[in-house]
Amino acid sequence: MNFYINQTIQINYLRLESISNSSILQIGSAGSIKSLSNLYNTGSYVEPAPEVSGSGQPLQLQEPDTGSLVPLQPPGR
Repeated sequence: MNFYINQTIQINYLRLESISNSSILQIGSAGSIKSLSNLYNTGSYVEPAPEVSGSGQPLQLQEPDTGSLVPLQPPGR
């Protein structure tokens, strides 16, 4: 037997301390929550990462790219 529930919810103020990658924010009713995990290649990598040095020597770091593919909000507020 399936039940279909239609709800109208009005939220005037919602304060969240933190939400991480594995958090679920549920508002309303749900019979079941199905997990979903997506892995995206946002850096357009075409080969695996280099092997980690076992000698304990620090690895040479490259300069970070100054351009961002993700539009970020400017600091402030």
